[in-house]
Amino acid sequence: MFHLNFLVFIVLTFFVGLSPNGFSTPDSSALVADRIIDGISQKPLTGSAILTKDEKIIDIVSENSIPDGYIITRFDGMTLMPGLINGHEHPLLHLDDYQNGHLQVSSAYKALLGLATMQRWLQHGWTTIRVMGDGDVFYGNQDIRRAIEEGVFVGPRITGAAHYISITGGGGDINFLSPEQSVIADGLIADGPEEIRKAIRTEIKYGSDWIKIMVTGAFHTVGDDPKNVAFSDEELSAAIAEAGRHNIPIAAHAHAATGINKAVRAGVRSIEHGTYLNDESIRLMVRNGTYYVPTIYVGDYYAGTGKLLAQEKNDDPYLSYRKEWLDNIKKAHVAGVKVVVGVDLGGYAIEPHVYAREFATLIEAGLSPMDAIKAGTSVAAEMLRWEDRVGAIRKGLLADIIAVDGNPLEDISTLEQPTFVMIGGRVIRQP
Repeated sequence: MFHLNFLVFIVLTFFVGLSPNGFSTPDSSALVADRIIDGISQKPLTGSAILTKDEKIIDIVSENSIPDGYIITRFDGMTLMPGLINGHEHPLLHLDDYQNGHLQVSSAYKALLGLATMQRWLQHGWTTIRVMGDGDVFYGNQDIRRAIEEGVFVGPRITGAAHYISITGGGGDINFLSPEQSVIADGLIADGPEEIRKAIRTEIKYGSDWIKIMVTGAFHTVGDDPKNVAFSDEELSAAIAEAGRHNIPIAAHAHAATGINKAVRAGVRSIEHGTYLNDESIRLMVRNGTYYVPTIYVGDYYAGTGKLLAQEKNDDPYLSYRKEWLDNIKKAHVAGVKVVVGVDLGGYAIEPHVYAREFATLIEAGLSPMDAIKAGTSVAAEMLRWEDRVGAIRKGLLADIIAVDGNPLEDISTLEQPTFVMIGGRVIRQP
């Protein structure tokens, strides 16, 4: 009888796991592990239990004082911690070379692949994703978010921008075709303050809750220079003013120090990449409270692979400048710049476990393991203005919780393969 009951449990678990609503979850749960990293404290908690009810964290209590009525789940040899937040991603980039990929398939097809991609990320502990524009001429990510929020599908929490706004010939434009060809660029092309205002209003109209602007050229695009500043001061001011009227934050793609500094002075909320930041950049970011999302691992992943049209541009900073960049990231962190995990790898073509390697690159840059984890949990939540919802194990927050084998403070690679994932009190993955 025991073996039969166990078999029935496995079969039911399998089918519930494939349903739109994920695994069934007890109303009141007590989660106990060897240690709890709460995303806020400098040291892990021991001898404690996380109490969840419905979708929220009720409290953290002593393991010996769990109230009656809670179903206890023990994670022996494991660590419980907040769900991971990826602060810079492009779920619909389904091919390595995204400048060609967006032209080959429909928005609907990309949305289907993007949903599958984000469900894989959720299985690997990423419970919140900030989309930083995508290779989609329509609004696939906004439709995915709506379907998830309406309960049609299970997926991570999604925020972000539908597109990146670029100047003509900039990092969001298609610059490798002849002038006789007419194609839709993967970015929104806007020149001058009026076009930028129109682009921002259109983004907001269709569901973007962030605005992404390409202040400098990019490393993965053809025909532009990441060391050049694209947006004028007048254009930057127009973007900040327009987004600010709608209480929408702006993320600035910026590699060149001059572009970084212009964007920070203008009032952007985050700098994406920031490859050539300098001492002035760091001073400005500390003064303005600007968040920094360096996205290191994506360059390591593609370095020397030959998979990109702009392969030589990608390889330049990662093969000749990487150490100086990591040194500057450390300098920024020590000075008080708030560093956030952003992976920037794109979607369906990438194995989901490798995204967590961004944590290892931040440790290589000089962050402690605990600070690197905070960069992908509580600090990222602050950047999103979601610190009252996610990013920490704290009373009243949503129960976005993962468990990993061992201790990630000793071996950060354990984040690549979580054994347990819960989002909003719903179990998505379990041992």
